[in-house]
Amino acid sequence: MYKKIIIVILIIAICLSGLGLATKLLEPKYMSGILEGAMIQEYYDDPTDHNVVFIGDCELYENISPVYLWENFGINSYIRGSAQQLIWQSYYLAEETIKTEKPDIIVFNVLSMKYNEPQNEAYNRMTLDGMKWSKSKVDSINASMTDDEKFIEYLFPILRYHSRWSDLNSDDFKYLFHRDKVSFNGYYMRVDVKAAEDVPEGRPLPDYQFGDNSYYYLEKLTQLCKENDVELILVKAPTLYPYWYDEWDEQISEFAKENNLTYINFLEAQDEIGIDWSTDTYDGGLHLNLAGAEKLSQYFGTILSEEYNVPDRRDEKALNEYWTTVINRYNDEIARQEKNLELYGSVHEPEN
Repeated sequence: MYKKIIIVILIIAICLSGLGLATKLLEPKYMSGILEGAMIQEYYDDPTDHNVVFIGDCELYENISPVYLWENFGINSYIRGSAQQLIWQSYYLAEETIKTEKPDIIVFNVLSMKYNEPQNEAYNRMTLDGMKWSKSKVDSINASMTDDEKFIEYLFPILRYHSRWSDLNSDDFKYLFHRDKVSFNGYYMRVDVKAAEDVPEGRPLPDYQFGDNSYYYLEKLTQLCKENDVELILVKAPTLYPYWYDEWDEQISEFAKENNLTYINFLEAQDEIGIDWSTDTYDGGLHLNLAGAEKLSQYFGTILSEEYNVPDRRDEKALNEYWTTVINRYNDEIARQEKNLELYGSVHEPEN
């Protein structure tokens, strides 16, 4: 009798192990090509407590350098960013963050207010798959799913990715049990330059009003921060495209005024920041490159340290040791990308 029970237990254990291994093999690794899908998960590997946490889309994770903030201001920060991160996803990441640690400041980029409904499964996955399981993740999935998505496919990713057998490549095996870091405390680096030329003007919209769902989550984010004594700063990154309409700006300014929040539109401070659109962007004005991100970090770091008294923690031994490893990777990546630009005309190595 006991022998049969043991055999059954062993069979179940082998099946579960096989299922887990197959899931790990089939799920996207995001170690080359689209790196953004790996960034949400990296937050959990950071053992430090952060004074400033940035939450939002590519207008944060490509435009602010936490390494620069540390080296020049001693600000310990992290960017919990992901591609086309929607405002309800940002809210639940903020909720999870505050349960994990208590930052002094959360910075939220407001471009995602333009999206009032779920948008795209591929982008959803790049935010949601990397989150640890918690009530925040469950709620974020439910808020984010498009009509064609099913919750069970998030619970058991193999149901979604089972068809990837024919698309497996060397990365799927190389990174089966570990992942390399692709960001620097959430910052996605690019050192190349593509000047902003012939940037299109914004097309007239039939309705400039942000949607009720977007406002609902902005209000929830505001209340979450107030209840936990966390300063919420709203920002608009200084990028030229997607276009930021004056009507949108007025709505955010009014919301900030009504809720006693700081709102900084960096577009209006481009000259003061020193952004040069012929040298400080790598994709024609959509995102800043390293030079532009460090200029913005200098400008915002001064505000954070002088107006919000974010402490300089460079005298803390453990933090210095942590940041030394990040800075070394940062400098190595700068050198790697610059070498590739010289050899291949691109920051990426040519595919074999």
